[in-house]
Amino acid sequence: MSALIEVIDSGLSVTIQDRGRPGYRSIGVPLSGALDPLLLAAANALLGNDAQAAALEVVMSGPSLKAVADSVRISLAGELSAKVLRSNGNILLVHPWSTATLFPGDIAQVGAMRGGVGYVGISGGFLVSTALGSRSTYQRAALGGVGGRALALGDRLPCGHVQGDPWLERRSLHAFEHDAGPIRVILGPQQAHFSDEAVQSFLAQPYTVTRDMDRMGMRLDGVRLKHNERGAEIISDGVVPGSIQVPANGYPIVLMADCQTSGGYPKIATVISADLPRLGHAKPGTTLHFKSVGLPEAAQARCEQWERLALWVGNLVSFRPPGVINEEALYSGNLVSGAVRGDEFFMAQPCNADCHI
Repeated sequence: MSALIEVIDSGLSVTIQDRGRPGYRSIGVPLSGALDPLLLAAANALLGNDAQAAALEVVMSGPSLKAVADSVRISLAGELSAKVLRSNGNILLVHPWSTATLFPGDIAQVGAMRGGVGYVGISGGFLVSTALGSRSTYQRAALGGVGGRALALGDRLPCGHVQGDPWLERRSLHAFEHDAGPIRVILGPQQAHFSDEAVQSFLAQPYTVTRDMDRMGMRLDGVRLKHNERGAEIISDGVVPGSIQVPANGYPIVLMADCQTSGGYPKIATVISADLPRLGHAKPGTTLHFKSVGLPEAAQARCEQWERLALWVGNLVSFRPPGVINEEALYSGNLVSGAVRGDEFFMAQPCNADCHI
């Protein structure tokens, strides 16, 4: 039987996401899935989950979650923090890039995102029903997640139990960071619908993310890109997350995880997969620059990105939260007249090398 988490406060637009639904675009089903797959993998790595296990994606304010029937462990990846309200009245602060165990009756209050997007993982992943092989929420078609919608008060979410020592948590000593610099793109496939001047303007001038954005796409403001005699429409063909369409008004639209599967606007470029997660962190007012690269550089960037994540995972450390007695150190201490000193706590410092995972 699975453990259960009850939603005490739903937060704003918090959804369940995993790797998405690859392989169904031919029948009109969007990919969906995490806006930042690397942070999803980081949240799961902290817990020892499969990298693609379902987690909560937070883009504004986080939820409050109560452990109902068994002990569970949560993780925070991204600029997220939380408070755990113990059933006995104690309060534990949970920092970004770390885990915390909830015992029955405990409540984790996840705060607001301080920037970008973040993920709340849970032991074993959120075990809601799958739809076309994925638990990802696609709200436009009410598919996946919890009834195809964002979290709501009173939802009960099945998940896995805590495995191993419930008092031994994991954390990273630093955040996982994406590459900086311009957003890298591969020009085309309808680059021929634009003059050379328009393509150069696209690559040379800054663009600003507007308020017209969601998981489907974001509209950009900046230099208008003029179409040539080929015009601003094409016979509808396939689009993917990262496609940059330019409608007749000349302002680019970058498609995101929940984008449609085809479109009739010419695409001036496509964001490489290594840089697409960075767009998931963009907010209205963010300034973007674009840089043209080739397929070899795009492939190398993707490999280097996952190698960097593997290195990050390899440097995770184990620790005991404040107030938890380090029993191993206690029992190995010197005994004086049959008494031991038990008021020294292991204050959230990394274990020795034997404790590292």
